[in-house]
Order: sequence, then structure tokens, then C-alpha cells
Amino acid sequence: MKDTQLPETLTYSPPIKRSVLIAGHQTSVSLEPLFWRALEVAAADMSLPVNAVVALVDEERLKVAEPPNLTSALRQWLFGRALGD
Repeated sequence: MKDTQLPETLTYSPPIKRSVLIAGHQTSVSLEPLFWRALEVAAADMSLPVNAVVALVDEERLKVAEPPNLTSALRQWLFGRALGD
């Protein structure tokens, strides 16, 4: 049987709430540390601050008929990015 060990860098942690500035107003987002790290990496790859990336995802999610909450949209965007979509 194939070894199914998880990467040593993966830890299971509860969400952490952080404040972000979107379109001139503060809001809070609760994401697990793994997602915060992925968001920081995405922001660095795009040469943008994290708040700017969150604002872009927020803008895009509001264009769909039934937008998810911002936290859910961020997780989906990050996962899609990881998959190369």
C-alpha cells in the first residue's frame, strides 16, 4: 500500500481573524493559517498588498448571481489558483 503521510509543514489550526481594508472600509476575515500564507504568497506573486488581492476577490465574487461570503470566496480563489485554474 502507498505511503499516505501528510507533508510535515501541514498543521491543522483554527481560523485566525484579521482586519482588511476593502474599498476604504475595514472588514474582518477568518482564515486558517495555511490560507493566510497562501494569500500572502499570491499577493507577493502579483506584486500587490494582501488587502488589494482581497479587494480583487471581493469585487469578482460580487459579480455572480449568488455570491458566497468573502471568506469562502477567498478559499475558493486560492484553491483554484493552486489547481492552476
